[in-house]
Amino acid sequence: MIDHETHGDIAVLRLSHGKVSALDTELCHALTVALDDVRDAAALVLTGTGSTFSAGVDLFRVVRGGTAYVASFFPALVRCFRALFEFPRPAIGAANGHAVAGGSVLINACDRRLGTTGRHGIPELVVGVAFPCVALEIMRCAVPHGAFQELVLTGTIVDAAQAEQRGLLDAVVDSDTLLEHALAEAAPLAAQPRAAFERVKRDLRAPFQRTIDEADDGEVLAIWSSEETHAAISAYLDRTVPKK
Repeated sequence: MIDHETHGDIAVLRLSHGKVSALDTELCHALTVALDDVRDAAALVLTGTGSTFSAGVDLFRVVRGGTAYVASFFPALVRCFRALFEFPRPAIGAANGHAVAGGSVLINACDRRLGTTGRHGIPELVVGVAFPCVALEIMRCAVPHGAFQELVLTGTIVDAAQAEQRGLLDAVVDSDTLLEHALAEAAPLAAQPRAAFERVKRDLRAPFQRTIDEADDGEVLAIWSSEETHAAISAYLDRTVPKK
């Protein structure tokens, strides 16, 4: 599910879970563990495989598994997002293609965000689900205020160039050189004094972290678990997923 490479003292974690690295309980757990394993690296690059970084939550699993599945998946998703947002070392998100919903949250939990092609956005409300507090705060931290509100409320999906314009990405690069660019972004951050960098990163994120720490996601979990939400997800999948 997670391929681990090293380039000098920089760790590269590569999502490799099915065709689109959809977020399910297993992938969320695997990424959380992998992030803990590389906490001592000089820096991190998080990327994916193929034409998709991550298509977000595996909605089919949510519908099939119902309340019982959501009860295990939702906390795993929250832990995964928190582990990346709280990662102490420099983190570069390198979206090798589509980064939608939870996939966009993962990229935006990083300190620098690169993309190539593909679709970007956070269509959770269009799907019919509420944002976990950690996901909303990650996006609030990363994306300019006006674009943030529009992207959240409308669920607009944009291409990579528009994603850069709206602040979902810092730069768009050629797919053949994505890793090279990500490593180049990571190197000067990794060279900064460790203790100073980690303190400044923690302070930069402190206002958002306090909100996350104080949040009660019980109501959000109840929304994710409800029959109404599962019906909305099913309707969304019927509208958007081509029938075979």
